[in-house]
Amino acid sequence: MNTKSILTVLLSGTILLSIILASRYTEIDDQEDNMTEGRQIYPVLIPASLDFCGEPVPLGRFEIKERLDRELLVNAFWQSNATLIIKRSKRCFKIIEPILKRNGVPEDFKYLAVAESGLQNAVSSAGAKGIWQFMASSAKRYGLEITDEVDERYDLEKATEAACEYLLKGHAQFGSWTMAAAAYNRGKNGIRRDLKKQLISDYYDMHLNSETARYVFRILAFKTIMQNPKLYGYHIKNKDYYGIIPTQNITVDTTIGNLSEYANQMGTNYHILKTLNPWILRNQLPVRNDIYTIKAPLVD
Repeated sequence: MNTKSILTVLLSGTILLSIILASRYTEIDDQEDNMTEGRQIYPVLIPASLDFCGEPVPLGRFEIKERLDRELLVNAFWQSNATLIIKRSKRCFKIIEPILKRNGVPEDFKYLAVAESGLQNAVSSAGAKGIWQFMASSAKRYGLEITDEVDERYDLEKATEAACEYLLKGHAQFGSWTMAAAAYNRGKNGIRRDLKKQLISDYYDMHLNSETARYVFRILAFKTIMQNPKLYGYHIKNKDYYGIIPTQNITVDTTIGNLSEYANQMGTNYHILKTLNPWILRNQLPVRNDIYTIKAPLVD
C-alpha cells in the first residue's frame, strides 16, 4: 500500500471516530438533560434558633448544626414517609396532646412518638411495639398488660400514659427534658453510666452511640418539618389529613368468646373492631380481673 492510500485510510478512520465520539457525547448530553430537567435540589433550611421543650439547642456549635442538618435532610427528602406522617398526625396528636398536657409533659414529646414509629403501630427488630415503641419488660413495669390475648402497647391512650410516667421520671432524675428524651432511647441506666464516665451533664456534650447521638436530632427534625411543612416543600391541605374516627367506648366486664360474633352484634365486623382496638390480639377477649374499654364505630 502506497503512502497516499495509507493517509486516506487514516483520515477515514479519524473522521469515523470523530462521528462516533460526537454521537456518544450527544447521547451523554441528552441523558444529563433528561436527568436534570425539572429537578432542582437545594439544601434544607436550618432554623436560626431551636428549642426542645423550652431548652435551647446550641446551634452555634458547628457539629450540632451539622447533626441537625443531617436529620433534616434525611427526613425532609424522604417525601413519601414524611407525607404519610404529616397526614397521620392530626388523628394521633388529637389523642396524644391532651394526655401529655394532663400529665405535665411538654407537647414537644409528641414528636418523640413520630421519631419512634412514624405514628403507626410498628414492631422493631428488637421487639419494641406500638406507637411509643415499648419493650415488653418496660411496658409491664409501667402498667401495660401483655398476655397472649392482649398487648396494651398497641393501645395509644394507655401507652401514652405509660410514656408520660417514664419521661417524668427521666426528667426528675436528670433535670432536663432533653436528657429524658435521650434516656427514652438509651435507657436511664445507660445515660447515667455515660454521664458518670464522661464527667458531663448535658446531652449535647455527650459522646454517644450512633443511634442515641442522632435520636434527639431526629425528634428536632420532625418538629421543625411538621411545624413548618410548606418551608420544606409539603403542601398538605386540611382535607388531606387523616380525620378523627368517630367512636364510642363500650365497657367490657365479661369474657368475649368470639370477637367476630360480638362485632356483628354491634353492627360492625371483625376487621373494623380489630382496626379500632389493635391491642386485642386474638378472636376472643378473656376478662379475668380487669375491665376493658373497647372502641366501636359511632352509630348514628
